[in-house]
Amino acid sequence: MRAIIQRVREARVEADGEITGSIRSGLLLLLGISKDDSPAGADYLLDKIVNLRIFEDENGKMNRSLLDTDGELLVVSQFTLYGDCSKGRRPSFDRAAPAEEARILYEHFVSRAQASGIPTQTGRFQAKMTVHLVNDGPVTLICEI
Repeated sequence: MRAIIQRVREARVEADGEITGSIRSGLLLLLGISKDDSPAGADYLLDKIVNLRIFEDENGKMNRSLLDTDGELLVVSQFTLYGDCSKGRRPSFDRAAPAEEARILYEHFVSRAQASGIPTQTGRFQAKMTVHLVNDGPVTLICEI
């Protein structure tokens, strides 16, 4: 599982001209799922992300987590995170999980985030989406398990 994490002041995602998810301050998470991923891995990654100390404290140091700041989470599925560009000119997506397997893990990840009390919004799985964000920092990290 691979995640691109962006600290945002606000973000929203649209599919078919409809806003499917919108947050204020928090994290925009682009989530890619590989053939080798599992629910246990999804749980581990979620715990890692919501506890990352990437928000500033009163001294301006990155010392607070999403949980500490009562931030929100916007999760957008993105199979292209497993695009391999090492050969040729067309990415290979062989490592990406098949759509139905990926959907199950994506929904598992989102439901666990919601169950933890984090206000969580989403994109639309397998849809062509437009993502709008105001990056904060900018702070952008990659987490992978």
